[in-house]
Amino acid sequence: MSNVRLWTRQDERSLEELKKNKVFVNKEKYIRLQYEDIADHFIELYKWFVKEASKKVPKPDYVSMPIWCSISKENMYRPIEGSVCYELEVPEDEVIYIDGQKWDYVLNHLYIPKDEKDHEEYLKELKLKGFKNEFEFFVGSNAHFFTNEKKKIIESWIRIFEIEEWNIFRVQANIWQIKEEYVKEIYYP
Repeated sequence: MSNVRLWTRQDERSLEELKKNKVFVNKEKYIRLQYEDIADHFIELYKWFVKEASKKVPKPDYVSMPIWCSISKENMYRPIEGSVCYELEVPEDEVIYIDGQKWDYVLNHLYIPKDEKDHEEYLKELKLKGFKNEFEFFVGSNAHFFTNEKKKIIESWIRIFEIEEWNIFRVQANIWQIKEEYVKEIYYP
């Protein structure tokens, strides 16, 4: 089994947890601290991600949230005040790769088309049903009426795991934990 290099920016307090427990795992409370008022939005989507990603790489019972990583040093989030960046060497079978561009669709509650033709057909179908746009199915006073549309959108999100274009700007990695032995270097602000 081979290892891969990954980079992830985390709160500097993660260093204490790593030192104390020999492992760092992401938690819902950390996401709440990071995203504050919009944390519920991310947590809802991360829970969907965890459910689906666990089918690809089994999640340890003590883990609740993923750890997002860059696949390249050039494209990693740089450490800022209050954070550190870990350079990791992780067994490849513990890494879950996704298409980051497609993840943006998930963050915006949008349908992920199979291809351009599928996208055109989807938009045509929405128009035939009388919808003005593809943004009205999850929020707003009428969102609860659109269960079929919502279901179709959520079912399309699985495509984040289908990577057609492998490059450092598009591909992201996720892991369930940072073990002490994975850490090759720590970058400070």
